[in-house]
Amino acid sequence: MVAFIATYPPLEQVTQLRSPNVAFHAVLETPKALATAPWQLALWYSSGGKNGGWTEVAFDPNEQDQQPSTLDIADTGTVRLYFTASLSVQSNLSFTVKFRQRREHEWRWIRDEQGLGDGMVIIDQAPVQEGDPADLPDLICGLNPGLKWKPCMSQCPGTRLWSVEASVAGAEDDKSTLADISIGTPWGQYLRWFALVRTWTPWLAPRQGKSAVELDKDAVLCSFLSPQGKHLVFLGISGLGNVMTLFRSGESGELKLHIRNDDTEAGLGTFLVAVGDNFESANAAVMYHARNLTAATEQFTGEYNAETAALGDNVKAKWYENWYDGLGYCTWNALGQRLTDEKVLKAVGTLADNKISISSLIIDDNWQDIDYRGNGQFQHGWNDFEAEPKAFPKGLKSLISEIRSKHKNIQHIAVWHALLGYWAGISPEGEIAKRYKTVEVVREDALRRNLPIGGKMTVVAKEDAGKFYDDFYRFLADCGVDGVKTDAQFMVDTWVSAKARCELIHKYLDAWTIASLRHFSNHVISCMSQSPQILFYSQLPRGRPAVVCRNSDDFFPEVPSSHPWHLWSNAHNSLLTQHLNILPDWDMFQTVHAYSGFHAAARCVSGGPVYITDVPGQHDINLIKQMTGINTRGKTVIFRPSVLGRSIDQYTGYHDSSVLKIGAYHGRAGTGTPIMGVFNISARSVTELIHLSRFSGVLSKTPYIVRSHRSGKVTPPLETTSAPALLTVSLDVRDYDVFCAFPLSTFDTTTRGTVHITNLGLVGKMTGCAAILNSQFKLLENGQMFVDTTLKALGVLGIYISSLPDLPVQESFMATIQGQPIPPHAASVSKADGRILEVDIETAWNEMGLESGWANEVEVKIYFPLEK
Repeated sequence: MVAFIATYPPLEQVTQLRSPNVAFHAVLETPKALATAPWQLALWYSSGGKNGGWTEVAFDPNEQDQQPSTLDIADTGTVRLYFTASLSVQSNLSFTVKFRQRREHEWRWIRDEQGLGDGMVIIDQAPVQEGDPADLPDLICGLNPGLKWKPCMSQCPGTRLWSVEASVAGAEDDKSTLADISIGTPWGQYLRWFALVRTWTPWLAPRQGKSAVELDKDAVLCSFLSPQGKHLVFLGISGLGNVMTLFRSGESGELKLHIRNDDTEAGLGTFLVAVGDNFESANAAVMYHARNLTAATEQFTGEYNAETAALGDNVKAKWYENWYDGLGYCTWNALGQRLTDEKVLKAVGTLADNKISISSLIIDDNWQDIDYRGNGQFQHGWNDFEAEPKAFPKGLKSLISEIRSKHKNIQHIAVWHALLGYWAGISPEGEIAKRYKTVEVVREDALRRNLPIGGKMTVVAKEDAGKFYDDFYRFLADCGVDGVKTDAQFMVDTWVSAKARCELIHKYLDAWTIASLRHFSNHVISCMSQSPQILFYSQLPRGRPAVVCRNSDDFFPEVPSSHPWHLWSNAHNSLLTQHLNILPDWDMFQTVHAYSGFHAAARCVSGGPVYITDVPGQHDINLIKQMTGINTRGKTVIFRPSVLGRSIDQYTGYHDSSVLKIGAYHGRAGTGTPIMGVFNISARSVTELIHLSRFSGVLSKTPYIVRSHRSGKVTPPLETTSAPALLTVSLDVRDYDVFCAFPLSTFDTTTRGTVHITNLGLVGKMTGCAAILNSQFKLLENGQMFVDTTLKALGVLGIYISSLPDLPVQESFMATIQGQPIPPHAASVSKADGRILEVDIETAWNEMGLESGWANEVEVKIYFPLEK
């Protein structure tokens, strides 16, 4: 291929814009030898729908000062040529691009050369408002008259909301009643659709399409984009009573309900529908109302409500940190499935030898005393609370004590167990079965991965579930354990018996929650728990502290194709889980791996915990340092954005040759830092033009600079309304970057003109902006600029100063840490960009012999002259 072309608005995607005056931008990448050719590009467009004619307009070469910014790491051996064209778009427009190297050559179409389909631009129409005359039947063509629907008050501006119910008969002969009911076709026709489906019982994953919806699995959430640029979001509600409500697709693009009722009484399948100008608002509208519905049902037991009320005020973060703000280590992929005390001790010892200071340790599956009955672990039952006697001959308490005595940095130690004890519950002949009343239940076979999950299992009966959990967690706490990873929660959704579901699901979820709060505060990880009954019953309500919850299927280090999909699933699942009362956990990963940086960057922008599962001795120290920092008390901390990361392109498909863009945000609205992680999930190199407005939380009239983590380069000041506020992003296979958009403070001086300043946080960290706790700039009367910032860790502080090239750093700058002046050599100009002042706080702290006081944050003050 002699040329690669990318455009903004992008091809093959739908772009919503406010202004009808659209500037089309194109970048053409070609080998240096062909850069001098008189390349020609033409925009080929149609604004008349399927039956409209197509018109051509030529692209013009961009002037040098009007070209998009680039933050590439190194020279790729190609040259980029930029072009632009302008059109007035009235409603919507389809377009593609053709190009040729010379005027005498034949035109070549980008669809043929790169396989990219047409792009579409939609100009936003009148906004959605409360009181619009259109009602639900106007939005869903052929709305089933048998459904009962009513409008509801939406909590999100620019949206309208409805609640819809369908009747379902009660269970008979201990068998759940299933009902499939037609809903209708969203919008009559739609441009794109997105859904989160149940890939199998424990997990959700995304699906997207450009034609009639085809759901290969039952969906919890669906969204449909209209030709007018409106978004219709559907959310099935489960866990209210004993009814589960999901979505399926019909043969002609219509949506259907799939309802299961476990109760003997007739019930209602409930789903919510919201329409909005953008997906995020409509999505938030259905999620907020779903939370109101769960709160209104008073579904929790009196004991649960009393316990959460008593403990709620005592579950607070200390300082600026929660337990999951430190670097964690998990034994699962690192040590395999045959754990011993020696393996665990060696692993933490090797971490210490490599100067990797973890603060949390998760002892994963296979520490327990299990019976090894049946065909594989899914048929094994749990014998007793104490650890497996041969692998842990001194017992669990001895191991925990030795770890804590030798490794003071490890503050939290959690152990793994299944919600029902082990994968097949309780061993019928074990000690636990002798102490507690048990019942036998039957599981369905799992078609996924040929796992032998089906068959009988023994579980503690509902009468003793609370006592069982209280006793177990008391035992763990006495051993020095202060957290748990509670896995296999989906197993309750595999039971064949409708009665067992009704009697045990909520009972077990309540017992686990009460015991975990009572003994471990909120130091828990909920895993394999994306079953709808658990999502809506345990994870949506706000009446308890938020828990860490696994956000997708596992990290599989030995399956290359799983790694791009892992990020894709997590980013899209977060569109739903961001509204739950949880902290989404994107799972452990290994720092020495073909996709290690890929995973590391994703964890940093996710806003969730970061924990590794390195094989002992196989560690990428440099990568770990990019994710973490050391605070003044010597603890390794991570830098979590305050707004969770999630996909910003919900309708873009996995195979659409597009960069995965994960948007996050840190700080207060308007003054904080928009963050975008970009990941190449395809099997070839990809180039895109990304507009500043795609960053989460940017303001339209605020100037920003965008900084690349990988290259350290910074753009000129950009505004969303300026031309062009674009980034050229090129990523090779498995490549990634993290961009942060920093709002600029502007100062007008008499001697240096307009000066822009912003705090970059800790440079060298993937999300170093999240190290900023407080930051302010003040121009003093004497012409000195005063920078006052507080950070959560040590490292290299970056301050962007547009006039820095004119300022003598060593002579003019003075900085203090905790009120003490730092050595002059600790301040220098960045090698990546001459407008960035770097202050090495970590080196200065150590050289000055400073010690932490009552606080664990770092206060830095910087003074320098702005006026000559």
